[in-house]
Amino acid sequence: MSKVLVGMSGGVDSSVAVHLLKQQGFEVAGLSFILWDARNRSGPAACCSLEAINSASGTARKLGIGHTSLDVRGEFIEKVIEPFAAAYTKGMTPNPCILCNRHIKFPFLLREAEKQGAEYIATGHYARIVRSPGSGAQSSGSFDQPVVSRHSSLLKGTDPKKDQSYVLCALDQKTLDRLLLPLGDYRKEDVRTIARSLSLSAADRPESQEICFIEDKNYFEFIDKLWPAAGEPGPVVDIEGKVLGTHKGLYRYTVGQRKGLGISSPEPRYVIEIDAAKNVLCVGSREDARTRNVTVRDINWLLAPQGNCLRAAVKVRSMMQAMPASLEIVGAEVTVIFDDPQWASAPGQSAVFYHEDTVIGGGVIGGSKKARNRV
Repeated sequence: MSKVLVGMSGGVDSSVAVHLLKQQGFEVAGLSFILWDARNRSGPAACCSLEAINSASGTARKLGIGHTSLDVRGEFIEKVIEPFAAAYTKGMTPNPCILCNRHIKFPFLLREAEKQGAEYIATGHYARIVRSPGSGAQSSGSFDQPVVSRHSSLLKGTDPKKDQSYVLCALDQKTLDRLLLPLGDYRKEDVRTIARSLSLSAADRPESQEICFIEDKNYFEFIDKLWPAAGEPGPVVDIEGKVLGTHKGLYRYTVGQRKGLGISSPEPRYVIEIDAAKNVLCVGSREDARTRNVTVRDINWLLAPQGNCLRAAVKVRSMMQAMPASLEIVGAEVTVIFDDPQWASAPGQSAVFYHEDTVIGGGVIGGSKKARNRV
């Protein structure tokens, strides 16, 4: 019997993942992470709260599996919290869930799995893993060049409203080869139904908030405490360089933002560029906020391209529909050229490349100059 170590947040998804893996005949153990000041937080919607960890432990007992917790607060601060705050002070909009998955959750799950003699790890993410017997070139009409198929491929989840393949784009092949995602073929309402049938306490628990370590979604207060100097005011300008007002600190704004700009204008204005080096916020029209070209760095290829040009569907935000684009690979960077202009791609967010349901790869959006690349 193969053993699997499941990352348990205390929520309904990871709880049902445990149940499904037991049904499939695995020996299952659970692991929860103490991520961020868990002793001072009690809200059930926070995956790092004390209540959430206690809930995971209680669910494990109910489902008849062992459960442990691991304190990774030091690593979480270094690899997630500090880069998150630093990125905002540089005019970027980071995705801490991807940072956490890449540097904390999955690496520590793998390490603990080794210690416990578990062959696999698992989570409650809504995505799928497809195994292949080996590697080799595969051609597709959607690619200008073949791609190399590795042992495991990452696919979108069946439920389009809950698909989480976007936040798993930074995982490496070693992780994918040992990863099980039992919820990939389920819809959220079906998962809740299963949880109710098992009388699990998490059955009707609300969804986790977007960023688990920020209470009440108050990003500004959080960054103020970590980085007091981030609030330095500066000019708000239009695309011609005319000063329209004064911003309250660049970390308070993101590309595409309309409200809270503190300027007077006869027509709606949106943030189109954040120049951290000059401490300048640039605004423009809705059309100015749309762009065809996006530069992507820190690329993680899950299907390695053979050549420097290919076609793909690309997401630059987790909840958007993947849109058709051409990818031009130059060294360690990729230029994404969308077929149609896209809304407000924010530097610091991730761009994820898809072939149909399969993740090809992804990376971090660089500081493209919207004012000079507008439609």
